[in-house]
Amino acid sequence: MADPLVRLDKITKRFGDTTALSELDLDIAQGEFVTFLGPSGCGKSTTLRILGGFEQPGSGRVLLRGDDVTRLPPERRNVNMVFQDYALFPHMTVKQNIAFGLELKGMGKAEIAARQDEIMSFLELGAFGGRYPAQLSGGQRQRVALARALAPDPALLLLDEPLGALDAKLRGQVQQELKSIQRRTDKTFFFVTHDQEEALTMSDRIVVMNKGKVEQDGTPEDLYFHPASRFVAEFIGETNLLTGDLRGTDGDAVVMDWFGQTLRGHAPGGIPQTGAPITASVRLERLGCHATRPATANAVQGRVVGKTFLGSRMALDLLVDDARGARLRAYVDARTGQSVGDAPVWIGWDESSMAVLRD
Repeated sequence: MADPLVRLDKITKRFGDTTALSELDLDIAQGEFVTFLGPSGCGKSTTLRILGGFEQPGSGRVLLRGDDVTRLPPERRNVNMVFQDYALFPHMTVKQNIAFGLELKGMGKAEIAARQDEIMSFLELGAFGGRYPAQLSGGQRQRVALARALAPDPALLLLDEPLGALDAKLRGQVQQELKSIQRRTDKTFFFVTHDQEEALTMSDRIVVMNKGKVEQDGTPEDLYFHPASRFVAEFIGETNLLTGDLRGTDGDAVVMDWFGQTLRGHAPGGIPQTGAPITASVRLERLGCHATRPATANAVQGRVVGKTFLGSRMALDLLVDDARGARLRAYVDARTGQSVGDAPVWIGWDESSMAVLRD
């Protein structure tokens, strides 16, 4: 296995009595698009600033291609950063903004001109070279900020919520464009956001942070469908949380009791103690509604008590046990015509769709 491009080795950072990061360990491979996701104050921006050399850790090491760069200032690291407001120089043209970092590296005029042309052509900015930032759209400014950061050929590009200022439609377009640029350049991107949908859309890998620690690290699919903790299950997307009692295990499966129903799932974060109350997560789109009992590991009977039209799909509110408040919510095709009423329905889902949470 190849050595990581970046290694964070037991990074700890405190601000007064507040611990922003606690012994953070993380490896990032060449060419990965890694997103740090979490609420405000979880440590994601502190990690980005430590990677860039803008903050010093209290303890631990930052390794870049095996070299210890922990105490090096930003200008001596082969790392560049794209800020949320892009931080373009308003008095400089697009070409001058792109040249700025190249001039700092001491490149000659001919070499700078060649690199300007190359990066502007690559990012389709050739028609805007003589314009100033105020004369550009939000998406164009974002591309200029990327061009300026990529021009010196950094080993690692840090992106601090760079899409936050864009409207929803443009944001979606720029997300696709940014991921395309990352794939074409094979650069390593370290992206910080609090937007779950943005992280799921763009990332090769998501690191969910909570209170200065890694809550879970994995692919978008792993974190969405197989959350290890309640925090991850609730923070990423919408889910059903089923609280019951652990009955034991059967091979790789965890067996639990939920309102008298025996259910089977898997425990990505480790199997809790037998007899203890446990909680499992089942995503809404994993539930199916049927007229007869389905041939799945988990099946319960209920009735539809509410529905919400969401365009291509319908959200159904399902009552399983009125006396004890057992409810489920499911996404189904909007064309199913499922009606609200007393008629019973069967709700089923696969064993692999239920993640038993560690806490």
